[in-house]
Amino acid sequence: MEQFSSTSRGNGVASAMKILPVAQGLKEVTMSAKQITPVISMNFLTTLKPVRFLKTLKRLQFSGQLVLTGSQGEEWLFYLYRGSIMYATGGIHTVRRWHRNLAVHCSQMLANTSAWRDILAGINTTDFTNCWEYQLLCIWIARRDITQVQVAQVIRSGIAEVLFDIAKVSNVTHQIKPDNSLSSQLPLIDVDEAIKQVEQQWQAWQEPKIIHYSPNQAPVIKQAKKLQERSSTDIYQTITKLLDGQHSLRDLAVQTKRDVVALTHLILPYIQLGWVELITIPDLPTPVSGEKLPTPPKKDSTRVLVACVDDSLQVRQTMEKLLTTAGYQFLGVEDGVRSLGILLTRKPDFIFLDLVMPNTNGYEICTQLRKLSSFRDTPIVILTGNDGFANRLRSNFAGASDFVSKPFDTKTVLDVIDKHLKQDAVISH
Repeated sequence: MEQFSSTSRGNGVASAMKILPVAQGLKEVTMSAKQITPVISMNFLTTLKPVRFLKTLKRLQFSGQLVLTGSQGEEWLFYLYRGSIMYATGGIHTVRRWHRNLAVHCSQMLANTSAWRDILAGINTTDFTNCWEYQLLCIWIARRDITQVQVAQVIRSGIAEVLFDIAKVSNVTHQIKPDNSLSSQLPLIDVDEAIKQVEQQWQAWQEPKIIHYSPNQAPVIKQAKKLQERSSTDIYQTITKLLDGQHSLRDLAVQTKRDVVALTHLILPYIQLGWVELITIPDLPTPVSGEKLPTPPKKDSTRVLVACVDDSLQVRQTMEKLLTTAGYQFLGVEDGVRSLGILLTRKPDFIFLDLVMPNTNGYEICTQLRKLSSFRDTPIVILTGNDGFANRLRSNFAGASDFVSKPFDTKTVLDVIDKHLKQDAVISH
């Protein structure tokens, strides 16, 4: 996303914002605004009904969804597991919040946002995974693209924003949806810790000059001529690009590496003079369409792609030789940790998974694949040298289609492929 990706631009913006409020005697206005004391105590946040309800759900060790609806139809969702928060989302800027938190905590994942659509296209949207942000975090952790610490930071920051926005809305109603099938794949956030994290910013925002504004609003220049007269050419050009009405105060805080309250104080004198106005802006486009993807046409038998995920070069070479001889296309994957991304990109028709690999195993990969609608019906066969009942049972729990012992022969491999591809053909008809 361009608005968070340019370091050089961010530095220029920061310089402009440093100079902005002191132009032509406006420093005194800013200083007086900063000296105003809050009118609402920090403890006020904990008295709000949605916050008290979250604390109650913590005591009850509730698992499921808490849906909060504002007076203007805004909706926020908290996913909870045994009273702790798994994730929070919703509001008017779900996608903007997601981009901001990635930019701050794991900026490397903003490099190729188009890849998100490829991953999300295969996600099952009928269950918990319709929270696409959480599902992406799960996939990135499985692929070791990000760390557990980064995930926890993203989740905490998102919860803090959601709690802040809910606290500013009056007449919030709630609905709970128990779901004991939820399981925690990522770090859980304690309700009281989440509330404590947002209290300081909530208190700072209660100053009379800014309390009626929202950090989701975007500043836009209304009196460009007056601003130009009181700024150098370079500063004016930078400010014009910055205050273009396309970036919220929170977006700009990330760009300029400032606290959103402090940044709002810098812009406040110009708002008071009528040179800048705060407006409501829409969210960024969501990376998921919500529409069911069409089923791809059935491939010709000679174009079936079979993947083998195994850290053994010998196994992959053996599998490639016998499969290509039989007329199949072959995809060999050595790194089990990175296999999920490769499989999502190539979408093979049949997958062999080695049971034991460095840093992961076939059960874990199979479980992750079955959570994606692209692989819900794909035949997945576990390869192992230990053909025991316990392993077979665990393979079934992980969603594996079958089990093949090592060392394998050509007939065994071709028979298991033929067996499951024929079953798929019967089901599809």
